[in-house]
Amino acid sequence: MTRCLLIGVFIFAFFEPWCCSQNANNDQRLSDIISKKGQAEVSIAYPGKKAFDHLTRNISVSRIVNNEVHIILSALTADWFITEGFDYKIIERIEGKGLVGAGSVIEAMEWESYPTWNQYDSIMQYFASNYAELCRLDTIGTSINGRLIFALKISDNVTADEDEPCVFYSSTIHGDETGGFVLMLRLADYLLNNYGIDGRTKNLVDNLQIWINPLANPDGTYTDGDTITSPTRANADGYDLNRNFPDPLTPNTVKQKETVDMMKFLKKHRFVSSANFHSGAEVVNYPWDRWERYHADNDWFYDISREYVDTVHEHSVAGYMTDLDNGVTNGYEWYPIYGGRQDYVTYEVQGREVTIELDDDYITPANELASLWEYNRSSLLGYFENALYGIHGRVEDSRSGKPVAAKIFIEDHDKDNSHIYSDTLTGSFIRLVEPGIWNLTFTAGGYHDTIIHNITVNARQRTDLQIQMVSIFNPVDTTNPPKPLLYPNPATFLIKAVLPESLRGSINIKIYDSSGMKISDYNTEAFTGIPVTLDIRSFPAGAYTVVFLKRSTGMSMRCRFIIARRF
Repeated sequence: MTRCLLIGVFIFAFFEPWCCSQNANNDQRLSDIISKKGQAEVSIAYPGKKAFDHLTRNISVSRIVNNEVHIILSALTADWFITEGFDYKIIERIEGKGLVGAGSVIEAMEWESYPTWNQYDSIMQYFASNYAELCRLDTIGTSINGRLIFALKISDNVTADEDEPCVFYSSTIHGDETGGFVLMLRLADYLLNNYGIDGRTKNLVDNLQIWINPLANPDGTYTDGDTITSPTRANADGYDLNRNFPDPLTPNTVKQKETVDMMKFLKKHRFVSSANFHSGAEVVNYPWDRWERYHADNDWFYDISREYVDTVHEHSVAGYMTDLDNGVTNGYEWYPIYGGRQDYVTYEVQGREVTIELDDDYITPANELASLWEYNRSSLLGYFENALYGIHGRVEDSRSGKPVAAKIFIEDHDKDNSHIYSDTLTGSFIRLVEPGIWNLTFTAGGYHDTIIHNITVNARQRTDLQIQMVSIFNPVDTTNPPKPLLYPNPATFLIKAVLPESLRGSINIKIYDSSGMKISDYNTEAFTGIPVTLDIRSFPAGAYTVVFLKRSTGMSMRCRFIIARRF
């Protein structure tokens, strides 16, 4: 594009004027800001779809406002950006604006200031010790600089791994988007304080396993040590952690320690639903971020996002959370990103995650933290409640009643990994889906497919199913008998032979009639758990002897069977 094309077109109060990237002084200034503050924010005019796609695959786009692209650069990405030759404008922000620190843990827990790192640690320890029957403190991992990445589990039987929906809230994966950090702490405090008082809270804590991670990028938030003064979007190595997850379109991304730890945590718990809290806009963003096509459950995603925002509007001042479609957007339709956690959770872990942008300001001023809570409190509880609806069930073996790990999908509906799986230990599953009438297909190794038709799903209600899958094997098929076991015996058309382990592999089978004449001789394979089938349809009724010989060892065993008279 023509360099310096936009000089004089846009005028922004308190911003530096547009200048060409060829201007060495401007490039040097950009480098100086990054050296001093750890990052710099710049803006460019939207360069078109193809150029933007190239841009967002390589650097961290933070938002698009009025056709202007805002970019956060770190030492890791600045050289690439300068080399690309974009016309850019440096955006200066007031240092530490709104970052009022708490003087003590007690003051921090009034939720109208930002805690120090030590105060944050103490608050999390306080929750776990003062509400031990409801709250357990865990860690997702550690940051590059060794800070713990905390997560609270809140549930009525918190020490047990109950067969309940697991839900997850996580905030501040971008270290300079701070409002969600305090919001999550206050939410945990609210759930614990109100468990015995408020019926809605008690219902959530009794019927869900709630996990809250207030701060996913501690090195970015606490860049200067114990106090939040100049937080950065990226982690300590300059990586945007919300562009760092596995993505089929950017497979060579270097995975950071925080990302690897978070991936392990997400795979371990397999959350039914989750939300990732950000700032820089005021909107609920749902999948996909990387694909122009819609998720199979796009209607469901839109409806839960719409409900979150509509509830916010009932409790907020006019104009709050009204970006894009009155506070809701499909990710790609806003702007595409690659390597985001939202798409990773939804595609790779079969979860359902949205991104909730809480504030146009990256750093929510301390004096606005109370309002942020009042605006979002009811919506935060309501989003949790989504996990209580939809189709809930258990998949089990029809004979033994033991749980079955099954793939569960909706024919002609599911795509892009939108199917789910039943739990390997319990057989439980939860399929969140738009109200309507659905047909679910269950598949599992060693079982006949099971299709359940006409399942009715109503809004804000739970539909329960008990699924019994029929094994393709007779229970005797998986035994290890000391000698060949034939069934049925007598038989009419087919006989199954379960062989001892010593005869499995490549075998020869010979069948003799009652006079000793050999009437069948062939080679086949015998596998563990799968009986060998003898086709006896062409043989007349009578008594027979079968000899099984393992070809590699010469070991053989024989047994008799009867062919019943056929009518």
